[in-house]
Amino acid sequence: MESGHLLWALLFMQSLWPQLTDGATRVYYLGIRDVQWNYAPKGRNVITNQPLDSDIVASSFLKSDKNRIGGTYKKTIYKEYKDDSYTDEVAQPAWLGFLGPVLQAEVGDVILIHLKNFATRPYTIHPHGVFYEKDSEGSLYPDGSSGPLKADDSVPPGGSHIYNWTIPEGHAPTDADPACLTWIYHSHVDAPRDIATGLIGPLITCKRGALDGNSPPQRQDVDHDFFLLFSVVDENLSWHLNENIATYCSDPASVDKEDETFQESNRMHAINGFVFGNLPELNMCAQKRVAWHLFGMGNEIDVHTAFFHGQMLTTRGHHTDVANIFPATFVTAEMVPWEPGTWLISCQVNSHFRDGMQALYKVKSCSMAPPVDLLTGKVRQYFIEAHEIQWDYGPMGHDGSTGKNLREPGSISDKFFQKSSSRIGGTYWKVRYEAFQDETFQEKMHLEEDRHLGILGPVIRAEVGDTIQVVFYNRASQPFSMQPHGVFYEKDYEGTVYNDGSSYPGLVAKPFEKVTYRWTVPPHAGPTAQDPACLTWMYFSAADPIRDTNSGLVGPLLVCRAGALGADGKQKGVDKEFFLLFTVLDENKSWYSNANQAAAMLDFRLLSEDIEGFQDSNRMHGWTCARVTQWPGTCSAWAQRLMCMESCSRATLCSFRA
Repeated sequence: MESGHLLWALLFMQSLWPQLTDGATRVYYLGIRDVQWNYAPKGRNVITNQPLDSDIVASSFLKSDKNRIGGTYKKTIYKEYKDDSYTDEVAQPAWLGFLGPVLQAEVGDVILIHLKNFATRPYTIHPHGVFYEKDSEGSLYPDGSSGPLKADDSVPPGGSHIYNWTIPEGHAPTDADPACLTWIYHSHVDAPRDIATGLIGPLITCKRGALDGNSPPQRQDVDHDFFLLFSVVDENLSWHLNENIATYCSDPASVDKEDETFQESNRMHAINGFVFGNLPELNMCAQKRVAWHLFGMGNEIDVHTAFFHGQMLTTRGHHTDVANIFPATFVTAEMVPWEPGTWLISCQVNSHFRDGMQALYKVKSCSMAPPVDLLTGKVRQYFIEAHEIQWDYGPMGHDGSTGKNLREPGSISDKFFQKSSSRIGGTYWKVRYEAFQDETFQEKMHLEEDRHLGILGPVIRAEVGDTIQVVFYNRASQPFSMQPHGVFYEKDYEGTVYNDGSSYPGLVAKPFEKVTYRWTVPPHAGPTAQDPACLTWMYFSAADPIRDTNSGLVGPLLVCRAGALGADGKQKGVDKEFFLLFTVLDENKSWYSNANQAAAMLDFRLLSEDIEGFQDSNRMHGWTCARVTQWPGTCSAWAQRLMCMESCSRATLCSFRA
């Protein structure tokens, strides 16, 4: 290449290089150490306040046995030290669990990591969200590098390496981002196994001026910073699996590592390495600014919906109380908590909720004056009953897309609608929320426009400034409740049962009992400037969230800006409203499963021969819980303006316009 062309090429490439850093150099001394980790150090299910021996599900993960490891495992984690002697450890908050220390830097800064490996196999540290050159990547793969550029890829036992990362302008939070963005770092010799072993930690990159000059630095824009990893930690992938079997199983020779039940017992549904509410309390003050840094790692099972009871989050300019977390996704959320009390954080994926992915956070009054009452709107009253019904998933009797009979042999639908000595068919006992005119619960409300709701309860609507008052009459045979998303409520009116230390551990109606719920919509619960005029939420029974919702108790809730609803309570500027629930209702988990089997007069000998096929036939893939192509009252003109509700899991809420 001619010298002139080379000069122009160099000038062009220089414009692509990250800008030179002009900020602070932030130095961290990290050691990789082996530890013994207890997923449930309090020795009980804190959420239900039950000892492990009394909790069948919790003990299946946490009790050791001749061929079960239990709740304590050898792990390898990052620890922070004050200097390169690696003798004086820097204390971390207890709730951080097995996560490594929080690494923080601003745009223009340099992060220098002095990493020393005190463990028994090679590991590294690899970051997300920062800039690095090949000698500081910390990721082992055939990249063609060698010599000094390869030393970062595998730090051997007893070895050390210095990693140099920078935060140039191109890696900075944008103007639309919060002051600090959530990232992570982890070992990357064999990333899945290294992370399952415990080598992962949080990292935040901030705008200039967001951090103060203290050591460690503190954010100046928030009062509390919390970092939560939602993960099904698969101890079967840990480098220490064999050692954990030898240490904690009383008869290691009896262990079959390929046995599915053994493998499942080692998949810990954890938040920061704690299960069943054992995460040390996350304490904060009411009316103070809180930043939540949420992230996930893992595989296809690690799809999480983190529900924050009692408060509202802001993410990407939108209000929500549920954060969607997937493997290698990082969520930065902000909160100003208003309602004091101990509140639940839980993953709403049914199996994750059941298997212990729950924690508690405490909002203290901290001598703050009670907030000024900003409720200047209406009191909107609803009278809702839980009523047991027989529900037909295929009332048309044929597939609306093909015209074929739902029970045609060999068809896809026959699997679900076949009625025989070993199949229930498409009709099940369920329970549904139904609306009535007044507190006598004598006259039902029947609206033609609500025909499409199917199994869903009536639509509850409110504007900012309103109060929602629901008189709930449980005319069913099980205790049920009403737990809302998207509104505020005091502990007295929460519909979820858990050990929150209050004298109101969930407001639940016993069979044939009436209770009254009072929910409010203050300005900080309404749509943001970036949201549509109305936000789609839901309410559901949470006396037993998994069994209640699979039994049918779910309904839509709409929260709108002040003035968005007309005198008739309907949304202005919208010609039609449709509320759609997309879900797989698992009738095996319904309260009425035994009743449905008895009503179908099944031959239990045949059932035992094909129990998996029977259970699969009871998982109904429906819209508003008629199976696809059985939905009544659909709109004929998509050009009309629509507002719909979609629930991709039990608490993943989204609205859209067509």
